[in-house]
Amino acid sequence: MSVVRSNLSKEQQKKLHSLFGHATLHLLYKASVHGFTAAAFHCRCDVQGPTIIVAYNNAGFVFGAYTSKNYSQSGQAIHDQEAFLYSITAENKPLRVAGITGQAAFTDAATGPNYGALVFLHEDRPQIQSNPGQAFNFNAAAMHGGNLALTELEVYRVEGLGDLLAKPWRIIQWTAERKKELMNVIQSYKPDINTVHQARVLLVGPVGAGKSSFFNSINSAFRGNMTSQAIAGAGRKSLTTQFRTYTIKAGKGGGTLPLILCDTMGLEEDADAGLDIDDIVNICKGHVKDRYQFSPSAPLQETSPGYNKDVTLNDKINCVVYVVDTCKVSLLTPKMLDKFAAIRKKTNLLGIPQLLLMTKVDEACPIVAEDLTNVYRSVYIQKMARELSEGLGIPLSCIIPVKNYSDELDLNQDTDILLFTAVEQMLNYSDSFFENQDTEEVELYRSNTHIRPVL
Repeated sequence: MSVVRSNLSKEQQKKLHSLFGHATLHLLYKASVHGFTAAAFHCRCDVQGPTIIVAYNNAGFVFGAYTSKNYSQSGQAIHDQEAFLYSITAENKPLRVAGITGQAAFTDAATGPNYGALVFLHEDRPQIQSNPGQAFNFNAAAMHGGNLALTELEVYRVEGLGDLLAKPWRIIQWTAERKKELMNVIQSYKPDINTVHQARVLLVGPVGAGKSSFFNSINSAFRGNMTSQAIAGAGRKSLTTQFRTYTIKAGKGGGTLPLILCDTMGLEEDADAGLDIDDIVNICKGHVKDRYQFSPSAPLQETSPGYNKDVTLNDKINCVVYVVDTCKVSLLTPKMLDKFAAIRKKTNLLGIPQLLLMTKVDEACPIVAEDLTNVYRSVYIQKMARELSEGLGIPLSCIIPVKNYSDELDLNQDTDILLFTAVEQMLNYSDSFFENQDTEEVELYRSNTHIRPVL
């Protein structure tokens, strides 16, 4: 007996999964195999729990409907606040349409799935009926391109993965003592090379991933109150247009931490948009001056005013940190993954250690939003970390979930512990960079007068 296979491409599967979070899809029904009839649909899809319909047309649209309720041919109008219609066409981000308040999601009859605005298998034929405004309101061109003939129809059972792991995949101490310990380690850090006084860390990531917000959050945690030194916000274009080097002070008017966080323009898919890869190389080598204005059309040239010719070890990047929005892990396009791969290749050639921060973990997972200490027990967060590890070729041990301060007015101990844990790893990886430098070149400057703090 041949296996019935899904028509979904890997990219379409990613987009579909992004609508659910932590769930798996089990194929129940495929119209080209089982028949384009309501009877065939109900035979395989009734009383299956949460399901999602995936329809395909000749215009290249992939769209459908989700319900958390059973199909049972009861003849009743079924209300379902979790139901939605969607479209995951190749060029766009997923379109998700919630039901109109107070109206039933679908009619549970013996016909094809009837969601009012979309009726599938209409008249037992490979076609849909489109009635925007009935239970769901959408733009027909965006949903299905106006093409009502179906080339395929599939139905999947949506199976949850569970919410919490039996035990966390990393052990974190969520105590005031641990927070204080981390702060002391960071404040007392000293590079092993006497002429270098601060670790220099570069933040790289897509537009809106949270690079500037990460600096603001670290700065706030050490200052003891909310700060907004780096420009941060939501938008399709990068709000950071300059190369910025930020220092952090321990309290208002306090001493400077032995850490410089370097912020960059956001990455974009197109080759002629966002931060240029050659500019990243120039930054890593120490050639880019603070406040250099990025140009997406051309990287920094040696003759440019922002070019630093006299480079010392103090100017070089010691650790590169990729910043990715956890909510958008499944939506990283092949173009963006290729750009990350190109950056990793260049960075590896320079011998610079690399980490990855998963931001917005609270927005990505409800149980983490409810209690941040669940971050390493969340099935979904671990799944996204593994997906990033596989997609970007970064070891799982180098991936760190964090939560930036965004809408809060007060500091939070658990948030600070996650942030400080990330900074501690950046300093550890910076040490690896210093240890990998040419021994003869730096031996005269290596310090033997201090001992690194050890936990």
